[in-house]
Amino acid sequence: MVFSSYIFLFSFLPLVLGGYYALPWVFRRLHRSEVFLSRSRNLFLLLASYVFYGWWNPKFILLMLLVSVVNYTGGRVISYPKAGPRQKRAGVTAAVVVSLSLLGFFKYGMFFQTNINEVLSWFGVGGIGIFQIVLPMGISFYTFQAMSYSIDVYRGDAPPARSLADFACYIASFPQLVAGPIVRYRAIAQQLIGRDHSWEKFASGVSMFVLGLSKKVLLANPLGGIADAGFGAQTLEVSDAWFGVTAYAFQIYFDFSGYSDMAVGLGRMIGFEFMKNFDAPYRAVSITDFWRRWHISLSTFLRDYLYIPLGGNRRGPRRTYLNLAIVMLLGGLWHGANWTFVVWGAYHGLLLAFERYLGKESVYHRLPRLARVVITFVLVLVSWVFFRCSTLHEAVLYLAAMIGLGGGTEPARLLAAVLYGRNELVIMALAVVVLAWPVPSYEWSERLTWPKAVVLAAALTLAVMAMCSQAFNPFLYFQF
Repeated sequence: MVFSSYIFLFSFLPLVLGGYYALPWVFRRLHRSEVFLSRSRNLFLLLASYVFYGWWNPKFILLMLLVSVVNYTGGRVISYPKAGPRQKRAGVTAAVVVSLSLLGFFKYGMFFQTNINEVLSWFGVGGIGIFQIVLPMGISFYTFQAMSYSIDVYRGDAPPARSLADFACYIASFPQLVAGPIVRYRAIAQQLIGRDHSWEKFASGVSMFVLGLSKKVLLANPLGGIADAGFGAQTLEVSDAWFGVTAYAFQIYFDFSGYSDMAVGLGRMIGFEFMKNFDAPYRAVSITDFWRRWHISLSTFLRDYLYIPLGGNRRGPRRTYLNLAIVMLLGGLWHGANWTFVVWGAYHGLLLAFERYLGKESVYHRLPRLARVVITFVLVLVSWVFFRCSTLHEAVLYLAAMIGLGGGTEPARLLAAVLYGRNELVIMALAVVVLAWPVPSYEWSERLTWPKAVVLAAALTLAVMAMCSQAFNPFLYFQF
């Protein structure tokens, strides 16, 4: 089930919101306490979230439940009053090892099998049989959330969960379950116990959700068609290659930030406040600045749970550069079990290390701001080629086309008619306008006014109408 689907918009969401807000009326009649009401709401959300996740494959609910039980148990062991340092270390170690083992098996099992066979073939040895593994949707996100809980309880940065149901609700919460943002337990621990509900907050959530849905349906989906045409071509002119990767850059931003906006909006509708996951990343003036703005929940997670434990910048410049490279390599691998993601991470790691060498500045930091934004965007475009292509060979061919080594044939000239049609140019221009809009959606939706309500009503109408005619409707980050 995806947010931009009829079953979610017109069946699942109304039923969940109706049931959620009907609970106080039911329990007031039973004269129950606020604590009982809070726990009942969390249990209701947990069951609804399992329905949401199980709509795709019910069997993987058991995997999510296992991750929840293991990390909840680890937290209980760590927080047990009589537990000594060894017991606490054992609790956090067991929780992290089990979580990473499950993530490694499901996400990287086939990747390692394939590469082992490749190495064996160099020596003329027959390969092993490939064990087909189905990747559970959203496993990267919810395992990271579960581990952050165990680690934070061990560090004393978060309180232990009051019940397994509350913790399972945190892990399975359907707004941010399958594509983030990665929510830390310590950020919503108090909200699980009791949270504010108001018409203003609900209206802000609706506003945020509609903006995210519009980004996804009205921009990301048609931009995906342009990107697919560019990356699917056999030969490309220089302009076509740049146009195609720009369309993909816009697509992945509006797709992922649109999902994050919807997740934040849905959270607000049920009383939660999630962090902002994007902050106008294509206005960044350096790669360091880009990673302060792009997928903020992941970059801060990697900083707090990998970069700083590795030593951060406390062990000298060379170790700092190495730590940045390691973090970005693993960050790339987190996105997918493919060498293209490893290269993507290495590319960003090298750029970040070089900018750290320059004092967290780019080599072009003396240029006017607009020039710095443009150069940073071009550097990011190069990285998106590796992110989009399925093999390194395809990525190299596409990069070659971007510097004039891949076009000049009749099929490449025919592609221009597909890329530069009236609708495609309008969508690209609209994407640029939205990216240049001075007020980001997170801030724009904080307070709903009547003029904004008119804009949102029009956007929602157009988005629902567009859903009727669109066959292409994936969320790119569901694969991670």
